[in-house]
Amino acid sequence: MQNRSVKSRLKTLERQYEVAVEGGKKEDATKAFHAIESAFDKAAKSGVVHKSMASRKRSRLAVRLATLK
Repeated sequence: MQNRSVKSRLKTLERQYEVAVEGGKKEDATKAFHAIESAFDKAAKSGVVHKSMASRKRSRLAVRLATLK
């Protein structure tokens, strides 16, 4: 149950990030990125998600943020 809660939060944060990126709101996207980055780190540390998966997701999200003008 607790793992499901954490995974749900990750997906919610990821959706919020995607909305900010698609809207072209760099400041909002940056804030969302920092929140999701922290959440992925904590989830990987507690073993909810694999550390490689968390690292891969963070990397891909960072690339999307860098492409924003």
